[in-house]
Amino acid sequence: MASGEPGDVGCYYFRFLPQKTFPFLSARETTSRLRQWSMLGRIEAQAFGFDQTFQAYRKDDFLLAFFKDPNVIPNLKLLSESSGQWITLGTEVKKIEAINVPCTQLSMSFFNRLYDEDIVRDSGHIVKCLDSFCDPFLISDELRKVLLEEDSEKYEIFSPPDREEFLFCLFKHLCLGGSLCQYEDVINPYLDTTKLIYKDLVSVRKNPQTKKIQITSSVFKVTAYDSTGMCYPSTKHHEQTFSYFIVDPMKRHVNVLYHCFGVGEMS
Repeated sequence: MASGEPGDVGCYYFRFLPQKTFPFLSARETTSRLRQWSMLGRIEAQAFGFDQTFQAYRKDDFLLAFFKDPNVIPNLKLLSESSGQWITLGTEVKKIEAINVPCTQLSMSFFNRLYDEDIVRDSGHIVKCLDSFCDPFLISDELRKVLLEEDSEKYEIFSPPDREEFLFCLFKHLCLGGSLCQYEDVINPYLDTTKLIYKDLVSVRKNPQTKKIQITSSVFKVTAYDSTGMCYPSTKHHEQTFSYFIVDPMKRHVNVLYHCFGVGEMS
């Protein structure tokens, strides 16, 4: 691969890695769940390689170079607002916004407090509650209440830093689903699918000194703008329309997890 001039760390080159697959997108168990949650056909993961050392403090330069790269533009997938079909970027990105998403959790025990606080029974059943709306979501159980209702009594079992964690974000996205989401009565499908996606996207290594497993990926929630406004992940804001970039600085890979809110595949 060509490289930038010496000292020119902004000059990244990217390549599409179509051979890199993400098991959660093809495993029968996950696809049937994503169908039930109205996300199938609207969620995608792609991998790209890059040619230079990743420096997290220069994430904006890195991501702008990504969106302008001739190997990215014809390959980065998004859903068309008008046709509902998968298209590629096809527009010149002028500006990006990248929010750092903390990614420190190594265990699903992070969610044990849902049992401790009687949001989920020991059997795994999610405790029901009277219906209310937190626009545009229907809240009919204690789980969605703790995810969405800031003034609910148990909202604080997850602190603001907890709620920023990539593991929590994934879990919340799956629990809220697409526009025709059929919600689960038990927690396990949400937890299991969160774990699968997290493992597929996030890289870990054993620290040679401490022998402890540590996460090596950096995660960013990304929005891109062209000359007319927001163009990626969509032209419209929605809590369930998102794109996360998970950067592995060791392998020099970036995994892109994308979802656009709407009606998923039915059959």
